[in-house]
Amino acid sequence: MRSRCLTLVLSCLSIGLAADSLSISAADWPCWRGPKRDNISPDTGLLKSWPKDGPKLLWSASAVNKKKSVGVGYSSVSIAGKRIFTMGDIGKDGFVFAYDRASGKELWATRVSANLGDGPRCTPTVDGERVYALSPHGDLVCLGVQKGEIQWSKNFEKDFQGKMMSGWKFSESPLVDGDKLICTPGADEAALVALDKVSGNVIWKAKIPQCGGAAYSSPVIAEVGGVRQYLNLIGPGKNGGLVAVDANTGKFLWNYRRVANGTANIPTPLVKGDLVFTSTGYNTGAALLQMVPSGDGVRIVEKYWLNGRDELQNHHGGMVLVGDHVYGGHGHDDGQPFCLNLTKGTLAWGPIDPSPGRSAAVTFADGHLYFRFQNNMLALIEATPKEYRVKSQFRLPKEMSNPGWQHPVVLDGRLYVRGNYQLLCYDVKQK
Repeated sequence: MRSRCLTLVLSCLSIGLAADSLSISAADWPCWRGPKRDNISPDTGLLKSWPKDGPKLLWSASAVNKKKSVGVGYSSVSIAGKRIFTMGDIGKDGFVFAYDRASGKELWATRVSANLGDGPRCTPTVDGERVYALSPHGDLVCLGVQKGEIQWSKNFEKDFQGKMMSGWKFSESPLVDGDKLICTPGADEAALVALDKVSGNVIWKAKIPQCGGAAYSSPVIAEVGGVRQYLNLIGPGKNGGLVAVDANTGKFLWNYRRVANGTANIPTPLVKGDLVFTSTGYNTGAALLQMVPSGDGVRIVEKYWLNGRDELQNHHGGMVLVGDHVYGGHGHDDGQPFCLNLTKGTLAWGPIDPSPGRSAAVTFADGHLYFRFQNNMLALIEATPKEYRVKSQFRLPKEMSNPGWQHPVVLDGRLYVRGNYQLLCYDVKQK
């Protein structure tokens, strides 16, 4: 069975305002779902509608590099300085790639693992002079940004006795927080781990007995009552589901098992203050939780639960929170657009059936949602709770599918769309 998993959620917080290629700035997208891990682009002045055949194509990485390609994989792109990073399988090998941001020309390609078959799931994380990536086999690597040389590496299974909740291999995109690199091997004695981002040395291991293994999500940050936490979806064990650990010590703080299914827990949790919205597919459902200070830790209160089969579920395309409303695609292996009031748990509109396509990967920029569907339809939908408004849509090249689950990125007036063998860059800036 082909993986239905995209790498899900991580954070990358960096400092530095210099204009050189190693600096992270407001004009960068240094990790999975962007610098705040919310898939919200800072762009303004973008097209409010597209021509029938789509916006202007500026470059294709495959065309620029002639016979070379970005390979096969579910990786999205990260962008920092003058470089774009992604992962892919070519032949028998798995690679991390760097491309020139302006032209799409390949700058370097570093082999990091053996080929999996349908490609890597991780989106690389960029932090200053380093980029971090995870292969489906659990090979965690730190590479130099300029030349792609491997500076250190770990393996989830060998170094941490890591395991997955099911058979589609490691899919996480690592999180950088200060001097720490956070990742999720999924072992009872090391459900999450914090590593020194420079050396790779272990800072702490989070012990979560009966955690159920790693899932297909990525960690996010929350802070409540002065307690900084790392949140992630993991397997369906007794202490699995959505979990939180103390950012300083790795202490297990709380878990919410109701959202866990036994097949694949995937979407990135959405955090707003002391609230966290979470959902999974396979007819599981969605929930809003409130994190409440409790002694020297945090406890959770369920504000509402939505049944997946009859009310709401997000499989693997992800969701975005714009103001007080959650937007995404509803349905197992489906992408029916919806708009949900976050605090009330009521639908403003949707789910829309039939939708333009299945399995929608969603990002937001300048008042609009960019829905990339599995059938290679890309739609521009106004982000408003008033009604469902499709402004434009066009079909990507057929080669981009098999299936088209990679999340789009909108930054600096450009729309980046990754697919098997191709990375396309479109001009979406108003003239």
